[in-house]
Amino acid sequence: MSAPRWDLSDLYASPEDPALEADFTRLEKAAQDFEKSWKGQLSEASPASLAQALSAYEEIEEGLGKIGSYAQLLFAAHTTDPKCGRFAQAVRERITTLSTHLLFFSLELNRLSDEAVATALKDPALAPWQPYLRDLRVFRPYQLSDEVERVLMETSVSGRDAWVRLFDETMAGLTASLDGKDLPINEVFTQLTDKDRAKREAAAKAISRALAEKQHLLVSITNTLAKDKATSDALRGYPRPVSSRNRANMVEDEVVDALVSAVDQSFPRLSHRYYSLKAKWLGLDKLEHWDRNAPLPDVDDKRLSWEEGKALVQKAYAGFDPEMGRHAETFLTHPWIDAAAVPGKSSGAFAHPVVPSVHPYILMNYQGKARDVMTLAHEMGHGIHQLLAGQKQGYLRSSTPLTLAETASVFGEMLTFQSLVDAEPSPQRKRHLLASKVEDMLNTVVRQIAFYQFEVRLHDERRRGEVSAERIGTIWREVQERSLGSAFNFTPDYDLYWSYIPHFIHVPFYVYAYAFGDCLVNALYGVYRDQPEGFAEKYKTMLEAGGTLRHQDLLAPFGLNASDPAFWNRGLDVISGLIDQLESESV
Repeated sequence: MSAPRWDLSDLYASPEDPALEADFTRLEKAAQDFEKSWKGQLSEASPASLAQALSAYEEIEEGLGKIGSYAQLLFAAHTTDPKCGRFAQAVRERITTLSTHLLFFSLELNRLSDEAVATALKDPALAPWQPYLRDLRVFRPYQLSDEVERVLMETSVSGRDAWVRLFDETMAGLTASLDGKDLPINEVFTQLTDKDRAKREAAAKAISRALAEKQHLLVSITNTLAKDKATSDALRGYPRPVSSRNRANMVEDEVVDALVSAVDQSFPRLSHRYYSLKAKWLGLDKLEHWDRNAPLPDVDDKRLSWEEGKALVQKAYAGFDPEMGRHAETFLTHPWIDAAAVPGKSSGAFAHPVVPSVHPYILMNYQGKARDVMTLAHEMGHGIHQLLAGQKQGYLRSSTPLTLAETASVFGEMLTFQSLVDAEPSPQRKRHLLASKVEDMLNTVVRQIAFYQFEVRLHDERRRGEVSAERIGTIWREVQERSLGSAFNFTPDYDLYWSYIPHFIHVPFYVYAYAFGDCLVNALYGVYRDQPEGFAEKYKTMLEAGGTLRHQDLLAPFGLNASDPAFWNRGLDVISGLIDQLESESV
């Protein structure tokens, strides 16, 4: 069986589905009625009335979330289809217009005094909404007037959102000329893992040529969005470009700074050391950037069919916990996953929570490599997390900060990795799997923190004026040289490679969440390995909590504390230990 495409009919049958228009009409009326009933009334409302208003607000937001998710998922699967693009844009515009009737609600809630909210939360009717109000009020100091907030919302569809759409459509339609053929750029990227070095080099140069052709546009998009963010940050009073992301992640600035510092200081013992080993294994004095993901020599590039890949993931989750295994099986036996690698489809991978009344959907591009199996395991972790949190907490309280959202995904990868290693009889292939896992960890921790450092420098410079393509390339190269070490020689064409990374466009400063999640999972997996009894139940309780608990409360049952600077080194020590093992086997 080939990799599947998803079926979105659990949301709507098509963009012309009468149910979609009926839902829009119903929600437009509900939003208008909600505004008439509650605008200007919250300061005088009783706790029971506030709880009633929150429930009504959640119902409208979930309805909009269902429509918006359908449009977003349809566009992701058919990004180069103009009809899907127009539909997605029309939905965004209509939702934005409708949402202006709801905007007052969060703004008025945040204008309530701390004393009034604390008193109201003592009432049992309002108590379940405490986590939602707590997280909403994190943004209270940065809230603008109702009029300004409304303008920012209404202009987003023709401003930031339009530039993001332009980037997505550009990258989805981007091809690279290789061996006389114009291929989707995602397909060319997969050849960077080919065992033939000449093929890797040819693929890398083809990617560089393709990116160079679009460089003026990609630099313009990046500068425009960075300026847009700087303007918004200045209006709201955020002290640093990353400050708004930290607030959204419900994590303290000092915790993120400690993570970044710990990883930066560990570059020599992690990436520098590993890639020096890899250069030796490949018989090279220096690695080029197209060698970074090269397979190890003397190991077959084994391809796994979709059936084999999904069986491995299913087994890993079921081996950890029967209930988790059943959830994985549900995803794998229902048309909830779009895994086929086809032209015109969004690159990368994601799990979209959609709404609790439906179910999450997963998108990836499965091509049969071991890394694709790990991607499936990763997104499966997201999907199960979203499913459990949505069922337990509902729409407004299920959303998990990015830092904690990566926990379930990376833990799922670790489970699948151990399953692969345990099932592999060949010592040589086991060593290959171990090296591949180290590389995945370096990509998740070192590479993502380097991405974060690149973003920090880029956004800092953009506050002083537009940044040229040459300067952006220089920042990128300097960060890569520092993070990956002297084992690499970076050719000038690598200066362009920052421009294909969608996270910089979609969610600025998202990337540190990967490192946060990986280090957290390394520590969490250590607890599981040392004390497996009762771990699965505590783990599922953590996932079900969704966004209701902060990281301190979620990790406390496992004896972990992310605020402790030593916590991050505990996670990084796991990676270093795996490199120690590879180093000893190379002697």
